[in-house]
Amino acid sequence: VQLQASGGGLVQAGGSLRLSCAASGRTSSAPAMGWFRQAPGKEREFVAAISWSGSITYYADSVKGRFTVSRDNAKNTVYLQMNSLKPEDTAVYYCAAGPRAVTRTSGYDYWGRGTQVTVSS
Repeated sequence: VQLQASGGGLVQAGGSLRLSCAASGRTSSAPAMGWFRQAPGKEREFVAAISWSGSITYYADSVKGRFTVSRDNAKNTVYLQMNSLKPEDTAVYYCAAGPRAVTRTSGYDYWGRGTQVTVSS
């Protein structure tokens, strides 16, 4: 499974961005998708996850109510809509694919290269 994340950029605090993650290859082997982020000098942390059907979603407490994860299986693409962005959301955002929607990094088998999100104050 290959993953390509896109949609990052520079935005002012309070603004919005939508990240996309396009999957290709044997996506049936890793139907659940997750988003993680890593800020400089910090460990990679969980942001959101979604099951294949979209009926199960999880969010980190820090993004609940501001971020929304969704997917379009016809396009093999998962989205992360990020609203009310804060400077502390600045990080490289990674998408990942695995057998189940979980919050731990070890639960995912495939990772994309990441896209930079920078939120200015």
